[in-house]
Amino acid sequence: MAGNVWNVQMSQALVRIAAGWLLGLMLAIAGAVVAVNLVNNTVASPQQPVREYLDALQSGDGGKALGLLRATVPPSNAAMLDGTALQTATSRFTNVDIGDAEERPDSQVMVPLEYTIDGSRLRTEFLLRKTGTEWIFFNTWAFVPSRLPTVDITVVNSSEATVNGVPVNMPNGRNSFAVFYPGEYEASVNGEYFSAAPTRATVTARDAPVAPLNLLTQATDNLKKDVSAKVREFLDGCAAVAAKEQKLQPDCPFYYASNNTVQDGSIKWTVTEYPNVAIEPFDGRWVVAPLDGKAKVEALQQNLFTGAWYPLNEEVDFSFTTRLDVTGDTVKVTPVLSF
Repeated sequence: MAGNVWNVQMSQALVRIAAGWLLGLMLAIAGAVVAVNLVNNTVASPQQPVREYLDALQSGDGGKALGLLRATVPPSNAAMLDGTALQTATSRFTNVDIGDAEERPDSQVMVPLEYTIDGSRLRTEFLLRKTGTEWIFFNTWAFVPSRLPTVDITVVNSSEATVNGVPVNMPNGRNSFAVFYPGEYEASVNGEYFSAAPTRATVTARDAPVAPLNLLTQATDNLKKDVSAKVREFLDGCAAVAAKEQKLQPDCPFYYASNNTVQDGSIKWTVTEYPNVAIEPFDGRWVVAPLDGKAKVEALQQNLFTGAWYPLNEEVDFSFTTRLDVTGDTVKVTPVLSF
């Protein structure tokens, strides 16, 4: 009788042990399934390549970004594809959110990326395809190959510009730049003598149309100031030479015609109103608008009929043109006089 009891107790113990092992195995399997699902929904999810791509853009690593995107680069300038220019492209993004993947035809998925620029909510969609598994369970994903878009930029009368903080060459006033997406690209001209206000383009997709950035270059106040100084210098020098040579009709923009006899040594010229300088683009170069001013001549003159001497004090209008040459930090103004 005692032996039977012992056998029953052993059987019950073995059942409990087996049940414990079975429960542990089931929990382990369930945990593994949960772990696999967790990994496939995070680091092995289709969102992961998008995260890595965005990190590469924000760190200015163009090589990594291009490899992840599996994109070809069109014939263009590559200045925006690395470093500071690339970092700047996403520097004003806020409220960045990578959404859930959505099924697409041909075994593809679409992963949306939403972000805010200057209060505007924008969206970029990435297509990815499952490429296989690692360690049997973990999915691998890759971008569907694409081609980078371009941003075209033109500039009036300049062979240089600044794009996303980087100086770039603009042969014949134009260039085309390959860019990553999403990104914001700002062009401007910031020279000492010529400048153009910043203008921006936001590229949200590989195939989204991007309007060209047209930079309307203008002469800076520094250039107008330097040209004005050279015009004043020329006019003052001309007036001084006219007085020294005692000429009523000097080789200057201004002159005075008189039939009276003028006492030698009494002629004096002064500029009373200097021209306002306006500089505008014309036919691929910069020109100074016609310069208008006033000058005063003073002298003693004799009336041919009465022989009496009396003062000459006349203000005359004058106008002339110039040729403007700007090379680097050198400004040359050449008066063009017609007699």
